[in-house]
Amino acid sequence: MRWNNRLKYIFLAPAVIWVLGFTVFPLLYSLRLSFFRVNIGQPDVFIGFANFARAFTDPNVITAARITLTFVIGGVLIQLTLGLLFAMLFNRPLPARNVLRTVMTLPLFATPIAVGFLFVTVFHEEGGLVNGLIPWKIPWLSDPDWALFSVMIVDAWQWTPFVFIVLLAAIQGIPEEYYEAARLETSRGWDTFRFITLPILQPTLILVAVLRTAEAFKVFDIPFTLTFGGPGNTTQPFTMLTYRTARRFFDFGYASALAYLLLIVVILIVLFFFRRIRQAYQ
Repeated sequence: MRWNNRLKYIFLAPAVIWVLGFTVFPLLYSLRLSFFRVNIGQPDVFIGFANFARAFTDPNVITAARITLTFVIGGVLIQLTLGLLFAMLFNRPLPARNVLRTVMTLPLFATPIAVGFLFVTVFHEEGGLVNGLIPWKIPWLSDPDWALFSVMIVDAWQWTPFVFIVLLAAIQGIPEEYYEAARLETSRGWDTFRFITLPILQPTLILVAVLRTAEAFKVFDIPFTLTFGGPGNTTQPFTMLTYRTARRFFDFGYASALAYLLLIVVILIVLFFFRRIRQAYQ
């Protein structure tokens, strides 16, 4: 019995060491750095909350926050809308539905870095796939507005299948008796969707929105490979600004403060959504 208890801790040890070494320690160390001015080759200087105060007056932070909010709101709305539409479509009898459903999930298995490089060729202005199919040339990656929209499209292409799978499972879990009762009252599909499907899907929609919002705030790889934050810094999200602050300008204390500000914002948003989920289940 005593050996079994020891064996349990032996199997748990690698996971505990991994979490402590690659999650807890970096989190605490970056928190410590956020209160210091870090100078390479010199002792760190404690400056309290000066790094956090600096972030609220930094125009680069304000610009990156605006870009990130635009990307998160626009991208998540596109994914929720398309995911719901595809889920409603695939809930109906379709030829080769299982094959099409499998094809729909393929983008989930691609790495974001590879997806970014792939769409560099797709959105290329001269000889790109999209501009080759339309009669006019759109500056997908060179115009500030189009570049940000291109990042949203690529992110939606990869993550709409996730929304689609979750919502399709939720729709297929709705009892058919609800729809049979609704047909006695109305024959309009919109009324059935509005008063039966959508209210039942509300907790699932909120949960998917939470997951996608939290991930969208952390987006880095797609804009990094697709536009490298350009043109200028018009597609530079908050995460890329934090990365460049640390890796290009070696201002690790300020970068740590930026990272923690982003963490606080994401936590507040997730708490808000979880409150809505609890209200939906009451």
